[in-house]
Amino acid sequence: MIVTARKLSEVKLNNEYLRVDTDVSALKKSLESVGLINPVTVNLENELLAGARRFQAVSELGWEEIPVQVVDRDELVQELISIDENLVRAPLNHLQLEKCLNRGRELYESLHPTANKVDLSAEEPTGEEKQKQKELDEQDEDSFAAITAEKTGLSKSVIKGAIKRDALASDAVKKARGAGELNATKTNEIIKLDKEKQEEILPLIADKTVKETRKIVAAAKAGGVEAAVEVSAQVVPLPREYSQILSPVKRVNKNITRILVEELRYDGPERKKINEELRQLRDNLVQYFETIGAGE
Repeated sequence: MIVTARKLSEVKLNNEYLRVDTDVSALKKSLESVGLINPVTVNLENELLAGARRFQAVSELGWEEIPVQVVDRDELVQELISIDENLVRAPLNHLQLEKCLNRGRELYESLHPTANKVDLSAEEPTGEEKQKQKELDEQDEDSFAAITAEKTGLSKSVIKGAIKRDALASDAVKKARGAGELNATKTNEIIKLDKEKQEEILPLIADKTVKETRKIVAAAKAGGVEAAVEVSAQVVPLPREYSQILSPVKRVNKNITRILVEELRYDGPERKKINEELRQLRDNLVQYFETIGAGE
């Protein structure tokens, strides 16, 4: 590996993993104070592989040259270097993270054919299989999930789940996730189906809870799309407002019960605000049961 310098105008930014549109204000202050400690990484063709934020910062500061380390490696290793930089240094949204993790897995397993492979099976493991997998995970030190867990601080299970979502989800499912229509948990359910079925089932779970989605996916696996449509039609949609209220209400009830049982008192500055909120809650509950909840 050679460390030298390049004119900024000579460095080529044609790498799909580069992120040169982020906030680098803090990094610029550091560069003005102590300079660039870690050179960016380029290949023999001056294509930037790693260090996009550093490159962006020095560009905004008006530097003409930048220290670089030049690597002479094959294309797969170069791509893996770029992915590794993204995973370790830059915050990614969930789809970007999953794409980087899955592509990184592909490259790593290609370059290290004897390493433990990440299981991409869509089947739900049995209890016995889960226990066996847990034991294997504890011993695993050379899979892509294991080495990435050490670098990023993410758990192996989180990494494997992210990889599966990118590898097994159809384009339509990924698009729905990008639009905020699907969360990771619902995605974990629908990717149990093949990609063609995912596209057919997707409209059926758009407004469903995770529990309802699980039933619809199970019906699709057992009896096909028609069975899933039938199950979906039987589900009474739970409005988002109701689904979001259950957990907070449980917590409020638990805390109020504890306050009453233990006769806890609070006479601090927040007491007036707390009592006002509780009175408002009481009034809303009375109105709720007089209108919507009557007779239940």
